[in-house]
Amino acid sequence: MRFRHPPLMEHQYVERQTGRARTEKLIADRLLNQIYSTNREKPGRLFDILTSPRISKLLGFVSFDLTLRAGWRHDPDLQRNLGIDWSEALDPPEDMRTLRDVFERRIRYWECRPMESDPRAVVSPADARALLGSFRDTSCLVLKEKFFHFTELLGLDKTRWLDAFARGDYAVFRLTPDKYHYNHAPVTGRVVDIYEIPGAYHSCNPGAVVAAVTPYSKNKRVVTILDTDVDGGTRAGLVAMIEIVALMIGDIVQCYSDEGYDDPRSVRKGMLLKRGRPKSLYRPGSSTDVLLFQPHRVRFSMDLLENMRRPGASSRFSEGFGRPLVETDLRVRSTIGMALDRGAELRAASRDPMGPS
Repeated sequence: MRFRHPPLMEHQYVERQTGRARTEKLIADRLLNQIYSTNREKPGRLFDILTSPRISKLLGFVSFDLTLRAGWRHDPDLQRNLGIDWSEALDPPEDMRTLRDVFERRIRYWECRPMESDPRAVVSPADARALLGSFRDTSCLVLKEKFFHFTELLGLDKTRWLDAFARGDYAVFRLTPDKYHYNHAPVTGRVVDIYEIPGAYHSCNPGAVVAAVTPYSKNKRVVTILDTDVDGGTRAGLVAMIEIVALMIGDIVQCYSDEGYDDPRSVRKGMLLKRGRPKSLYRPGSSTDVLLFQPHRVRFSMDLLENMRRPGASSRFSEGFGRPLVETDLRVRSTIGMALDRGAELRAASRDPMGPS
């Protein structure tokens, strides 16, 4: 008798613009579920090979760098599967020769991704699905303690930054392969540190994230620390922006631009990054951004907090007692919270029964 796998649990998110719960169509879901099976107590050689940089780049080439067939722009099935709104694109679809061109497309973000004018607004760094939380509750992101551990994410040797963000808040932004793949600065601030941590290329499929052991802590990532308490800054204290590669992502290209996509520059210490401007580009595939905030320096938007506990929505991410945590689908440059001034931080810390960090 042929063995049949049990049906996989649906994964839903809340669409912020409409408030509706949507079911995500996960790419290669059953295959990834087999690779990341919870029965895999000891990772084998095949698993190590599949999540290696070399194989990830090869998969990326096969999936994204082969020339698209003639007439692809008129194929309704392909257009529907890509799910791209070409009216937003800066470059015409006729210029897209490969799927890499499609996924690395630029958009007229200044028109189709409006941004709140209040300088205290902290904005989404990407078109992504987001979850929010606080390290005052735990040292791990509370998703079956599988997403990441705080100290591993920043680097075990980064004592200065580990101390700065201890018991602070976080926001996780999961990009799916169809998303716009530029990351934008979530705040205005000066770069005080930027460094790369080598690692593997695990999938960001929700099932894989839950099944594997802290994959976000193990993937290759770039950490940028911004001081926003500077002239013209967002006034949210130190903010860490962590860009995490995943399956088929070969690189994170740092390409900050003050205007549009003009004159892109590599991000360096001492640079002032302006909120909402393009900062970097993920190569095609799935990927994740994580923002870390110091304690009591940001107040998250209420609708995002409420959506996480949306009744009736099915999610593969959960907190204690299996309670689902539901993501919200966001657009880049949309507000996720407001910066709190230093006085508010001190007042909140004085009310915290655990005391200030």
